[in-house]
Amino acid sequence: MIEEKYEFISDEYVVDIVDGGTLAHRLIPIICEYDKVVLIDCVKVDDAKIGEVYSFNFNDMPGYIKWNGSAHEVEMLQTLQMIEMMGDLPPVKIVGVIPYVIGENSTFTMTKEVKDASRTMERVIVDYIKNLGVEVKVKKLKLNIEDVVQNTYLKGIEYDTGV
Repeated sequence: MIEEKYEFISDEYVVDIVDGGTLAHRLIPIICEYDKVVLIDCVKVDDAKIGEVYSFNFNDMPGYIKWNGSAHEVEMLQTLQMIEMMGDLPPVKIVGVIPYVIGENSTFTMTKEVKDASRTMERVIVDYIKNLGVEVKVKKLKLNIEDVVQNTYLKGIEYDTGV
């Protein structure tokens, strides 16, 4: 949604949007290429409510943030720690949401709480990018998460859709 809704203009920075999927360890060489990273993910916080948003710098991560039990093969936190041990970790801003955890009745729909949280996350991300001195222009004013979520699995992958 960020990529489709906004244009980023800067003489100093290039803003790239990368969908890292769930294979966090495959992001190591990508993360190492950047001067700054904004990571958008789900987080776990004991006694938190679905849709609550947490924003923090990796180096100042609150102790109550947990990332265990996610869909990642190797946890994103462990991946960042591995990059940090190698000495290649750029400053990382994390914007995380408490998800609805699916059980046996899996669904690919978003809960109302997470849809609402996406607006908060959008503001946090855009404000962070603006504070770097990047000009942010809106390309599609009314675009929201519901408009793009049903097609995100197609992004960047060529499928024969028969059209």
